[in-house]
Amino acid sequence: MRKLNVIDLFCGCGGFSKGFEQAGFNIAYGIDNWIDATVTYKHNFPAAVISNEDITDVRGDSILQATGLKKNEIDVVIGGPPCQGFSLSGKRLLDDPRNKLYKSFVDIVSDLMPPIFVMENVPGLVRLFNGKVKDSVINDFSELGYDVQMQILSSDNYGVPQQRKRVFFVGINKEKIHNTEHFCFPSSTHGEGTEKPLITCKDAISDLDFIPDDKVVGECIDYEISPQSDYQVLMRKNSSKIMNHSATIHTAKTKSIIAMVPDGGNYKDLPQELWSTRKVHIAWTRMNSNKPCFTIDTGHNHHFHYKENRVPTVRESARIQSFPDNFEFIGIKTSQLRQVGNAVPPLLSEAIAKQVKSVLEKG
Repeated sequence: MRKLNVIDLFCGCGGFSKGFEQAGFNIAYGIDNWIDATVTYKHNFPAAVISNEDITDVRGDSILQATGLKKNEIDVVIGGPPCQGFSLSGKRLLDDPRNKLYKSFVDIVSDLMPPIFVMENVPGLVRLFNGKVKDSVINDFSELGYDVQMQILSSDNYGVPQQRKRVFFVGINKEKIHNTEHFCFPSSTHGEGTEKPLITCKDAISDLDFIPDDKVVGECIDYEISPQSDYQVLMRKNSSKIMNHSATIHTAKTKSIIAMVPDGGNYKDLPQELWSTRKVHIAWTRMNSNKPCFTIDTGHNHHFHYKENRVPTVRESARIQSFPDNFEFIGIKTSQLRQVGNAVPPLLSEAIAKQVKSVLEKG
């Protein structure tokens, strides 16, 4: 039996794809116009075809030509079109030229008509224009012949040491999936109502605490601490070295301010005269070692390690996102942090991918 093939639109560095790969899918194609991210993507998915084309110029036939696949060999189209352009001037998203990236996702799904598509976005999309954007998304795909389900999932409920909520739209092609069992979103595996506790920041990165915060270390170094949790064992699978684990060098003044903030604290723990030293309310926030991390940012240097007086390294951020240690990020550190922060957590993606695979295998 052949492997199930995935096409990833707006692929970024590959978090969404990684989850599907971990669930047993073949990653056939990725497209994104951010070259830094696609260099990382190609490095980690060497067998995939990667494109930097403007997605508005891409249609299904060009993807088939690039991959050498037949239309009936594409099983899932995944992706997260940027939501910044979503607007609703008329009744449908497709009617507004500002929604051209979303329209490209719909067009490619329309061209390929895969058995299943999975579209990811920020949960705020559900509330946009009093829910009209959500309704329009469902309507656009329903008109193509898909049974569309939507749900907001929080990554910490799926073994990711981070509270990151995302909305997923899953469409089942009613002509190609004949079994009566509809797709079901994955049940929570961690947290309230389950047998497993949430994965904490300490569970995620305590074995990486050994690096000094006063000098830059190599980009590929030995593990110096044995795994301290089952999660760390999972992340270290098939990895013999730590990559992307160089600390950011802060000024003495910045480090002295960070040192005033306790584990899990924020700017309110500082003397009031320091509250306005940064103009965003999330500034000077420390991870809580005993809880999942808040949603990590893309490298703005506002969030700090629960114990060390520095921002997390790229590898620590990747652990928080559930990227395995053998997933290597390419580019300068600021770009790497942005790549990590923009990604879909692989373990969340994997949970969805397993449900998708179950439906495809039953046909």
